[in-house]
Amino acid sequence: MATETRDEPEAKDEGKGKGRKKSPSRRTSPVLFVRQVIAELRKVIWPTRRELITYTTAALVFVLIMVGIVSGFDYGLQKGVYAIFG
Repeated sequence: MATETRDEPEAKDEGKGKGRKKSPSRRTSPVLFVRQVIAELRKVIWPTRRELITYTTAALVFVLIMVGIVSGFDYGLQKGVYAIFG
């Protein structure tokens, strides 16, 4: 289930040390950061050339349709405003 959490031990000393953080935040070095980025990029499933062309075409068609719809509304509102206010 999405609401389940990792098994963590219950906090026995809830009242003690209220102002302290559980774990200090540490900075990573730039070299370690780059290594982690490269490791994550290796996990990515890159699309094939055919998939990339399909996705790009679908996105461009969608954008062109939306441009047409917005332009049509704009043109209609412009004609309506000119008809009302002269």
